[in-house]
Amino acid sequence: MPYSFPQGFVWGTATAAHQVEGNNVASDFWMLEHAPGTLFREPSGDAVDHFHRYPQDIAMIRQLGFGAYRFSVEWARIEPVEGYFSIAALDHYRRMIASCHEHGVKPCVTFHHFTSPLWFTLDGGWEDRANVDRFLRFCERTVRHLGDLIDTAYTINEANLSATLQVAGVFPPGGLKSVAGFVGEAAKRYGSTPERIGPFLLGDPMKLRDTMLEAHVRARDVIKSGPGSFPVGVTLAMQDFQALPGGEAHVARARAESWDPFLEAAREDDFVGVQTYSRSRFDANGPMGPEPGVPVLIMGYEFWPEALEGTVRYAAKTANVPIHVTENGIGTTDDAQRIDYERRALAALVKCMRDGIDVRGYFYWSLMDNFEWLFGYGPEFGLVAVDRTTQRRRPKPSADWLGAIARSNTFPD
Repeated sequence: MPYSFPQGFVWGTATAAHQVEGNNVASDFWMLEHAPGTLFREPSGDAVDHFHRYPQDIAMIRQLGFGAYRFSVEWARIEPVEGYFSIAALDHYRRMIASCHEHGVKPCVTFHHFTSPLWFTLDGGWEDRANVDRFLRFCERTVRHLGDLIDTAYTINEANLSATLQVAGVFPPGGLKSVAGFVGEAAKRYGSTPERIGPFLLGDPMKLRDTMLEAHVRARDVIKSGPGSFPVGVTLAMQDFQALPGGEAHVARARAESWDPFLEAAREDDFVGVQTYSRSRFDANGPMGPEPGVPVLIMGYEFWPEALEGTVRYAAKTANVPIHVTENGIGTTDDAQRIDYERRALAALVKCMRDGIDVRGYFYWSLMDNFEWLFGYGPEFGLVAVDRTTQRRRPKPSADWLGAIARSNTFPD
């Protein structure tokens, strides 16, 4: 029978500043995208010009039927040079948050989503735990300017991502920078060294994990000490780790190294954000590739919408706090496949909720097709297509399908 979500359940969609705003020239990723020999398929460039077009985009979110928008504020815009905070940039994000309120959309703000100021990354970045204080200073200054208008805050997006990709066999020990020479060469061009540069995603996964864990725990208290009163949590990259016979110990180790430290810390948070796209399988030899016969998407992982059930159950059991599904979606040019993915993922989520798991909201990734990091503009995750020549937005059928569920707050049988 149809399932009615609890009153107050939050339906939203999401973006990240660097992926949609365009021309984030003071950031570390802008430098890496333009480095000779870069692994980035293409530079982000103008992206989808959300920096200037956010009023129409936020209005579109409401028109599609969603009541919340999760987006990030860009540290590299707010503090482009160490110690200098741009009031113009802070005012820009304040106007964005105000626009959300004007359209009846909850503003859900992420303080760090992958990108950092270039000066920060060149001087140890996320590999150096001494840099946590720099992040806290940014959080304190930003929440002081914006906090009275924020509805929900996330300290760091997918703070465990590199560790998760390493234990799943995607990243090598030492991270991508250990095998991607362009990172070190870029560092030298800017007066740093291959050893000193510490970019998120490309750096040493376990160093990044440890620094970001400390940053989250300490930033949580800094953000809460500012103006406003709103829940604060962290979002985690969680593939559904599945054990084939003999793979149980590998799964236990993978969880312990990539998820558990954050989920245990989240017991002191207001919620934990679960971000799931697919699964990873392990046998007695460790991580396995995709299962024969299961479709593989452009990002290289399986079409496996049911993964959401396993990660939500594990996060809820381990952290014992409410769950927000802060990212879930699919990169595909086949919008019918997107609807099929969403239907199956939401069915998996409903199973969790029928069993009493406290899930407070669901955010589809992403609002618009945008810059997907190393993959450039190839993967199309958006509910809305964008012609990047004209910047014209065009909602897809999947936007209407998911928006109707959001409006009714009901999942059909």
